Amino acid sequence: MTRTLGAEHLPVLARGFSWLGGGGGGNTLTLELILGQRRPWPLTVHGVHELDPGTPAVAVGYAGSTYLMTERLPDAALFAPLLAAAERWTGTRAHAVCSIEGGGMNGLTPLLLAPGLALVDADLTGRALPRFDQMTLFVDEVPGLVACVSTGAGGVCVIEASRSADVESLVRAAVVCAGGVGPVLIAGFTVGQLAEHAITGGLERALELGGVDPSGAPRAVAAAIGGRHVGGGRVESVTPGALDPYASSALMVDDDGAVLRLVSHTEFLAVQRDGELVASAPEVIVCLDASSNDILEVHGIHPARRVEVFALPAPAWWSASPQRLLHVTPAAYGVRGLETKEEPCNTL
Repeated sequence: MTRTLGAEHLPVLARGFSWLGGGGGGNTLTLELILGQRRPWPLTVHGVHELDPGTPAVAVGYAGSTYLMTERLPDAALFAPLLAAAERWTGTRAHAVCSIEGGGMNGLTPLLLAPGLALVDADLTGRALPRFDQMTLFVDEVPGLVACVSTGAGGVCVIEASRSADVESLVRAAVVCAGGVGPVLIAGFTVGQLAEHAITGGLERALELGGVDPSGAPRAVAAAIGGRHVGGGRVESVTPGALDPYASSALMVDDDGAVLRLVSHTEFLAVQRDGELVASAPEVIVCLDASSNDILEVHGIHPARRVEVFALPAPAWWSASPQRLLHVTPAAYGVRGLETKEEPCNTL
């Protein structure tokens, strides 16, 4: 469904993509402020079925440390050399743009390139995910994909690889060359392919989530977001993973006395209640500060903080096949034992 997006929608959209970050994806505030000042509003958002299916498209976003985005501000000009390189490599001029990641700050990133390119309501994750080999086009092994990434100082690395793991490794190497964060563009696909090989309607979903008042009773908030309230309470401790520096486990005591265990990586991955698994990726697990109602990132979970924990259903695309689902369970992060309630938890 085509819709008009005005500058007044930005705060709502940004908060919605924060919900879909599930503790990751980066803070949306910087990009929200930049877009509010620099974009020619309003913008038109197109559904995937409203454009010619043969329309060449690109997906854009930022990779690397989101903390550095406060020092290296996002700008549409940073994508220009990537777009030019992709068009030279593919021999095709792009006419549409979507996001590489449907959660966190990258949910907003394609707005930087609109209205120069038609803005399509589609993305390659449906939530925040950390790796390129987890993106839908690569999961489905769509042929002919090209990834272009900045190497800094005006350099561009063009990657065409048959293995998605190679794309992930080479993009990360280029981002290191660029100083730890940089723009990424994926090309070599059409709008028609997004209908089958991408998550659609994520922008519309973000607008719905962002419009929910988070200050109500947790069960009422859960009903409004179409999810579940899985618990809440005071964080008692946070323990880092023994083998993985990105993994951690937070313990909190619910108001009813139950012990909650929140397992995190780059995003929140699972919640156990008195040892029983009650939520697990690809569900989007979201933590709100109980006092401010701020949506928290993983690093915001610390002792003495009171939080409420919610679980949003994952996009149905991921559960459409076992092969797809394997890319987004906790095991895909290297965290074992949290895929089913029957499996023991021996992750940290």
